[in-house]
Amino acid sequence: MPVRISAKADYAVRAAAELAAAQVAQEGPSHTSAWVKTESVATTQGIPLAFLLNILAELRTAGLVQSRRGVDGGYRLARAAADVTLADVIRAVDGPLANIAGARPEEMTYPGAAAALRDTWVALRATMRAVLEQVTLADLASGTLPDAVKHWVADEDAWTARM
Repeated sequence: MPVRISAKADYAVRAAAELAAAQVAQEGPSHTSAWVKTESVATTQGIPLAFLLNILAELRTAGLVQSRRGVDGGYRLARAAADVTLADVIRAVDGPLANIAGARPEEMTYPGAAAALRDTWVALRATMRAVLEQVTLADLASGTLPDAVKHWVADEDAWTARM
């Protein structure tokens, strides 16, 4: 099962990172920040505006962002950037982190020699969680990833594509 991050999830994380950067730049005791214009996010991250608006609507429905109309309006994070993980954002727009033909890995059963495959899929999901639930929007906005993630990235093998 190749692990694929959808364009929608990639765009959602990038948009949320822009909102987090605005929040982190404020550095006040409150988690609120200035409202960020969608056009600014779209331009900075190269995200088609119509697609971005749909993504932000999903993030708002999930309670991750707030929106306000008007000249002074835009979007901002609904919580502190340090309290929102990449997993939260991806789940908001794509659903569960891992599924097999629409089912959760733990729901799968395989006969014969493939019986251990279910446990392999569960382990894959657990390793994805280990990264995506550890990295927060504040980490992205500040450019400082958790040590465990830095460790995995430092491994030369992590940068090698295999076909």
